[in-house]
Amino acid sequence: MKCFKKFLKRLAGFLIAMIVLSIVLFYFARLAPGDPLQSFYGDAVESMTTEELNSARVRLGLDGPIYLQYIKWAKNALQGDFGISLKYKMPALDVVSPLIGNTLILGGLAYILVFLLATLLAIICALNEDTIFDRVICKVGTAAYYLPPFWFGVILVLIFSINLHWLPSSGAYDVGQANNIANRINHLILPLVVMILSHLWYYAYMIRNKLLDEIRKDYVLLAKAKGVGKIKIVCIHCLRNVAPTIISIMAISIPHVLSGTYIAESVFNYPGIGLLSVESAKYHDYNLLMLVVLITGILVILSSIIAQTLNEVVDPRMKETGVSAWQK
Repeated sequence: MKCFKKFLKRLAGFLIAMIVLSIVLFYFARLAPGDPLQSFYGDAVESMTTEELNSARVRLGLDGPIYLQYIKWAKNALQGDFGISLKYKMPALDVVSPLIGNTLILGGLAYILVFLLATLLAIICALNEDTIFDRVICKVGTAAYYLPPFWFGVILVLIFSINLHWLPSSGAYDVGQANNIANRINHLILPLVVMILSHLWYYAYMIRNKLLDEIRKDYVLLAKAKGVGKIKIVCIHCLRNVAPTIISIMAISIPHVLSGTYIAESVFNYPGIGLLSVESAKYHDYNLLMLVVLITGILVILSSIIAQTLNEVVDPRMKETGVSAWQK
């Protein structure tokens, strides 16, 4: 019964957050400068009469006070109708649907690789604490973390796409190669490299510090006294004990990696939700922008709920204290 009440509480919080997000976004999008009719009709809007303009606004749901426009949009959205994309002149849902998979593939691969490599790097640094290798990795990792991803992406494009012609600079695949897995992987390399390098050290550093805290505990000294090798101690015993911390970090990092995915899509013109959000804002495509941001909001809020749930599973003390494993 207690778990059910907690579930209802989180569900209510999720719904309230989505309603508030949709209202705020709808209101401020309508206040942004620019005429959305220009996106839909192009230059033809300049030759339209006042009656034609008013008729077009009614047809596209752009007439009346903003709060009435929102009520109308919300009623249609609850029925699965998110309106017509002003730029693409087709249902907004039909525009977004084919691109969700691209974002999930790019973001999912980056997410997995970041934490696999971050854990491996953290173990290597912990095994070589205070050596030249550890200090160099710490400094290089910190510098890489603070490099703007878009700048780093441009540098990679200049080197590997323009100068060396080794890798494509944009898109998800070449023309006519949609079903070619190798071609798709080729287009993923540069965005993945940017995402991994911009996120890797942030998580590796946290895992490294947790491992070092674990290495200094009494049971490690006892294991060393018994002749157990340092690599075995760190890779088996210490890593197992910091596993709740790693799970906690992975859970709360989803929004961080998702934002990095959007940036990578914009830099490499990779067709996904992130690139679509930039285009919808640029062309005042209200309906498309609403849908894209709502999808993003759902992913971020759900990831927060999942993170909290996982933290409570791996560390039951969180139910009382509300402090996650990585904060201890």
